[in-house]
Amino acid sequence: MKKTKVGFQGEHGAFSEAAILSHFRGPVATIPHKTIRETFNSIEAGSADAGVVPVENSIEGSVYETYDMLLTSSVKVAGEIVLRVVHCLIGLPGSKITDVKAVYSHPQALAQCRGFIASLPIEPIITYDTAGSVKMIKEKRLRDAAAIASDKAAELYGMDVLAKGIEDYGRNYTRFFIISMNEAKRTKDSKTSLIFSVPHTPGSLYKALEAFARRGINLTKIESRPTRQRPWEYYFFLDFEGHRQDRDCARVLRELATKTVLLKVLGSYPKSKTELT
Repeated sequence: MKKTKVGFQGEHGAFSEAAILSHFRGPVATIPHKTIRETFNSIEAGSADAGVVPVENSIEGSVYETYDMLLTSSVKVAGEIVLRVVHCLIGLPGSKITDVKAVYSHPQALAQCRGFIASLPIEPIITYDTAGSVKMIKEKRLRDAAAIASDKAAELYGMDVLAKGIEDYGRNYTRFFIISMNEAKRTKDSKTSLIFSVPHTPGSLYKALEAFARRGINLTKIESRPTRQRPWEYYFFLDFEGHRQDRDCARVLRELATKTVLLKVLGSYPKSKTELT
């Protein structure tokens, strides 16, 4: 059976790879990339069937690189995955927490463990990936350093877990988008994601959002990002419950098109079934 090729940002053992393995059924080949941009590009180039990219974390908020890529890329959002994230402090075999002078990880992971890091006399150092930090410490034999990553990364690279569950808040979840050149199949329990911008005039955002309220469509997220074209003007990233082909949703989108300067529907896709505990 042919394997589905799914790209992600990071090294093997990264949380993005864990999200892939938790969702996809059947044979899967996970393809690591240095950046989120490279993950998007691999799908557009046809070297991957799909990709999984982080979009927001329940502690630290949105992953802006993903949002910026969604604005310019031709890929579609074909699904979402919500993953419970448990961070570990990981060091060389036989090392102890008292040996650690520096801790390496992705900036999101460091931020999610800010309290734990502050409780120790260690220096946080930013790297491009959680699992990549574990791999680097192993390769360089850094006895006085540790990484923040998953216990799977520790197992994969033959390293020791010095402390587990070090995130500041126990209810730590990361939401990922599944991106693809193909749209997802329509389901009854769907969400839709889109990007829009409105005229820089009083009440324009209210007029755009009022269409959703009038038809009882629930918004699950709204996020603004600078357009970078003119100061203090913004793109809005919005998620709502329902499929773009549902009658009321389709009517709202038609109305929204008349009230916006830009409207890009990123995709309709099945809602994640992960229960938040």
